[in-house]
Amino acid sequence: MQVQFPLILDGATGTELQKRGFTGAVSAEEWVLAHPESILDIQRRYVDAGSRVLYAPSFGANRQKLEEHGIFNQTAAYNRRLAALSKQAAAGRALVAGDLSPTGLFLSPMGETSFRELVDIYTPQAAGLEEAGVDLFVIETMMTLSDARAAVLAVRSVSDKPIFVTFTCDEKGRTVSGTDITAALVIMQGMGVDAFGLNCSAGPQEMLVQLRRLREYARVPLIAKPNAGMPQIVDGKAVYSCPPEEFTALVPELLQAGVAIFGGCCGTDAGHIAALKKALDGAEITPPSPRHPTLLPAATEKLPMYLPADAKHGPVIAVTENLEDDLQEAMDGDEPMVAVALQSTADAEELAQVQYLIEKPLCLVCDDGAVLEAALRSYQGRALYEGAIPEETLARLQELYGLIY
Repeated sequence: MQVQFPLILDGATGTELQKRGFTGAVSAEEWVLAHPESILDIQRRYVDAGSRVLYAPSFGANRQKLEEHGIFNQTAAYNRRLAALSKQAAAGRALVAGDLSPTGLFLSPMGETSFRELVDIYTPQAAGLEEAGVDLFVIETMMTLSDARAAVLAVRSVSDKPIFVTFTCDEKGRTVSGTDITAALVIMQGMGVDAFGLNCSAGPQEMLVQLRRLREYARVPLIAKPNAGMPQIVDGKAVYSCPPEEFTALVPELLQAGVAIFGGCCGTDAGHIAALKKALDGAEITPPSPRHPTLLPAATEKLPMYLPADAKHGPVIAVTENLEDDLQEAMDGDEPMVAVALQSTADAEELAQVQYLIEKPLCLVCDDGAVLEAALRSYQGRALYEGAIPEETLARLQELYGLIY
């Protein structure tokens, strides 16, 4: 099936399942497999309304979330079965995206999970979706960079199909873990994702503000998948009151902000998708307009930090028992970036434990490819490199982690 832009995704799954009897007593994934007619009806309606991409109902089917519901050793099988239902609903008229969502786990100091564990949690889910023959992957409702990066690496370990990533943020454009969405975009672009944007969060009006910010950093198509307005709690339940006509009123502004991929999140239904199709009929997309095309796109976990090609760092910091103090001193200095020398994977692990101190672009100084990869894997920003590692090794690390060299 040929993809054309503007591309229309589907609408909500969770709120539509609730209309059909889902109460949350069991996981949504378990309930869908017990009531397959529910998702088939929802997704066939979306295709009839104009959706050209259906999200497999695998939102909470990572190993962590399934085990929280007492479902063990069935991750890949669950995802194969869930994706098969969407393929049945699509019937060749829409693509099917394997859907991965947050684990709810955090790295130190906010939590105790290791980054390796996050990748391990997502890998069987990605493998099951790939085995089911999904056409692409969507990593959605991301609230932390660690989950998003782990999910991308897990997908890339089993597939070379396109990856879409969408985050959710507050009105200031920050995630739960404090990452600005512009930093998330810079990091995800470096890792080679094919489209980036926002979902859930809020309605179209609030989302437009952040998408305009993203356009200045984007080099990939942007995605808008807002809720049907801001939810209101009525009798203990979230109620979404944005009708289809209001939902699509800002489509021209979203197009101007660089959005090429549209859909709906919580509270939307086939009526909202039909309205999107009508609003996008004959529309032309506006390409993103990156503000700093000639600068190096570095980023910390929190913020994008573009650098001129000739930017210098201060004294190279060794990984010793004084690493925290040395990093803090470097943060207070005048140099635009900080450099850390790595001699072993143990050094990389030590750096990962104190990376929350890094508020400047990070340059890794290293002559061992395996050590450099260990550091890049666990560092949640987008790093630069200095050293004598062969070009072919650096090119692979650039493709996987967005290394700048």
